[in-house]
Amino acid sequence: MFPRSALPRDLSAFRHGPYPPPGPQTYNYNHGSRAAVNFHGPGPQRFPPYEWKERPLPPAPHPVHHPYAPNMTNSRKRQNSEYSPNVVKRQRIESHPHPSLASPLPRTPPPRRPDRAVAGSSRPPFVGQSPPALIHPQGVDVPENFNSLQAYARDELSCQMVEMFEACQQQASDLDRKELCRTRLQDDIQGQYPVARLYLTGSSMNGLGCRSSDADMCLIIKGNKKLDPISVLSVLQRLFKSLPYVERTQLIRAKVPILRFRERGSDLEFDLNFNNTVGIRNTFLLRSYAFADLRIRPLILVVKKWAQHNHINDASKGTLSSYTLVLLVLHYLQTLNEPVLPSLQMDYPDCFFPLMDIDMVPEGPKNVPPYISSNQSSLGELLLGFLGYYATVFSWDRKVISVREAKAFPKNNSPTWRNKFICVEEPFERNNVARAVHEKIKFDAIKAEFAVSYRILEDVQDLNSILPVREIINKESSRR
Repeated sequence: MFPRSALPRDLSAFRHGPYPPPGPQTYNYNHGSRAAVNFHGPGPQRFPPYEWKERPLPPAPHPVHHPYAPNMTNSRKRQNSEYSPNVVKRQRIESHPHPSLASPLPRTPPPRRPDRAVAGSSRPPFVGQSPPALIHPQGVDVPENFNSLQAYARDELSCQMVEMFEACQQQASDLDRKELCRTRLQDDIQGQYPVARLYLTGSSMNGLGCRSSDADMCLIIKGNKKLDPISVLSVLQRLFKSLPYVERTQLIRAKVPILRFRERGSDLEFDLNFNNTVGIRNTFLLRSYAFADLRIRPLILVVKKWAQHNHINDASKGTLSSYTLVLLVLHYLQTLNEPVLPSLQMDYPDCFFPLMDIDMVPEGPKNVPPYISSNQSSLGELLLGFLGYYATVFSWDRKVISVREAKAFPKNNSPTWRNKFICVEEPFERNNVARAVHEKIKFDAIKAEFAVSYRILEDVQDLNSILPVREIINKESSRR
């Protein structure tokens, strides 16, 4: 699968690991009938659980060394810690239905495309100088314990990132709680709109959430008559005020209107939008990326916490949305000399077709074969490289980030990109998801945080130097 260097990836080794397997996943909603509140109770209406189909592990070759990552001076190896086994979720995750897709045998990667150039004209050591030659999967070397996050925690900084991730990542109980509220809401909403379906979207479902993450929902009502989002959300606002498990409803008339509310008696907040189907599409795209490599979720979680701490992660205040931050990380990982990620949309366009019927969107990722990158950089190396890339390499004024194409393309004079400080392409709608950054003072503050944090982290290589690790962990742990 990997366009430049790849190795088929096994799923069975994750039986005792901290994550679900990174392979293809599907998400089946039981929308055929009114959702049951008790998803552990009997009856055909309850939501089926995740079921991971495991495959035998292929033998792993010897470790490989990488010249394109920054040097990490502290090489203390973190001791293996206890990882909880995979926890059953509410929805169903399936493996490939076809033997050819599930086969653990090496696959020949797709032909390299000439248009997938590496962003930028020059790079420091942590970014590739030029695209490497295509590597046949059989020639890729990976560590023997590549299926464990500990393989990427070879230094103190990486160990700190693993510790933060394990403490802060969304737990099964958090998702259960959100799913229970979703099923109850769908049942009540169908009293007003019988054909309505309610989806959990965003970080709650794409694997990139933490314990304190709010829940995003998308209400889908199909039909020949086009309904006004404000009108539908106003009806729901009146309905929600009568529900005993909902409080603090607020209708926000933004470009994409949302109905914000809380679960009664808790601090769990929900944002519900109407027929914003791109949110469902990018949820499953990001989920596919999130589980493509063990390092993706910890790296993104730490980047989000860093951005929040430095006050550059709030689109409503003219800085970066969490979605934009995720795309920044994915772009960096795609454009390394030895990429950690491919472009899933370019390599498997049928799986992420922008006009696919919304009911089929969860089925797309199951047709993406498993893989592993030849880049075995540690988590700390990738974090330092990420900060350095946007501090010293990326041309903010001349380039548009495209995760869809796994490159940065030149800005043109279209209204989408003209006079915009930061340009990040939405993978499906192809508009600018960073358009909230419209003030130069905010743009300068974002660039300054990248530069300052890179300089500090490069010098001391301690996560505490750029964000309060213990304070963040304690805050997230208090939600248990």
